[in-house]
Amino acid sequence: MQRTRQIPRRGWPARLESIGFHFHSLDEHDVPQPVDDHTFVYWREDVAYRFSEQEVERVYAAALELNQRCLDAVEHVVTKRDFARLGISAPMGEWITRSWERDDPTLYGRFDFTFDALGVPKMFEYNADTPTSIIEASLAQWFWKEDVRPEADQFNSLHEALIERWRLLREHYRHVEMLHFACMFDSQEDVCNVEYLMDTAVQAGWSVKLLAMPDIGNDGCGQFIDLEGRVIELMFKLYPWEWMANSDYAAELLKDRCAWVEPPWKMILSNKGILPILWELFPGHPNLLETTFDPARFAGVPHAKKPLLSREGANVTLTTPDGVIERGGQYGEEGFVYQAYMPCPRFWTPEGERFVTLGAWIVDDAPAGMCVREQSALIASNTSWFVPHFFTAE
Repeated sequence: MQRTRQIPRRGWPARLESIGFHFHSLDEHDVPQPVDDHTFVYWREDVAYRFSEQEVERVYAAALELNQRCLDAVEHVVTKRDFARLGISAPMGEWITRSWERDDPTLYGRFDFTFDALGVPKMFEYNADTPTSIIEASLAQWFWKEDVRPEADQFNSLHEALIERWRLLREHYRHVEMLHFACMFDSQEDVCNVEYLMDTAVQAGWSVKLLAMPDIGNDGCGQFIDLEGRVIELMFKLYPWEWMANSDYAAELLKDRCAWVEPPWKMILSNKGILPILWELFPGHPNLLETTFDPARFAGVPHAKKPLLSREGANVTLTTPDGVIERGGQYGEEGFVYQAYMPCPRFWTPEGERFVTLGAWIVDDAPAGMCVREQSALIASNTSWFVPHFFTAE
């Protein structure tokens, strides 16, 4: 993996906006910042990451393998009714069990990886419920490659894979006339991600409708409705399951009269408690980092302390060989897991150190793409830059 300097495309903001990527220059407070051809806030194309074909094949193989191991872990949790360690209530666990046993279909997910010293991918965590950065991973970096590196390749079949997956869901839910999409409208990033996914669904033959999460109604009998009073039969929501499970409508969810993408059983995989369960089931797996619920396991040695349900690196603590790094936030009451320390790949640049996290996308149980985030600190956050990638056969 090499960090390479690139010449930014002239007028790149307009190019991105033409494909629906409007949040390319939001700061950490979600405020758009003024940019020009050589100023970058979130998306950047003055650099890119070059991979060898062998490195990409390793990421592909690791994602394929870990997806299957994660499904094994879900089966284990459901069979053993091991929901308490994940902070999931018994009634919610029974609903998850029904969802798993009827094989409710999933759409997508994203593994976050690092490389060890030998170039073996190691999983930090799995964004299985509400992964974002999909429009930049699917469309933005592909069009960048076509413009800037047309001779190279890119690990990226996301767009085609999503359309095909929506086609399969169209067959599975053939009785459903309207596919609803929902998110929080105060997040431009969420809206753009959802609008992109809506477009892929439309290309797969769906009729779609967008609404804000607070505008979802309920009839008191478990049936959710939109603002026009239309029954919501199937809903894609870019909104965390744990927030819904702790909302005033939790009891209505359990009546199980609406189908969801992602399905309820994804609550197991979107919880970092799945990481120690994976290690218990597959100890020493080459793509896993040892993780435990026991804080004493890594006492006095480098490790990461992660809340079960945190996002964007919130409330993560790293005990490194050089000291302790902490990030604030509002998570942690749900409990923590403790993971063996494995730093991100580090690059020295004229602007300072840059640390890299790799994302490997899964669509329909198959790896479908990769993305690269870099930041100036060890813990990835919403201030991390999105940087395009390419690979060559050399």
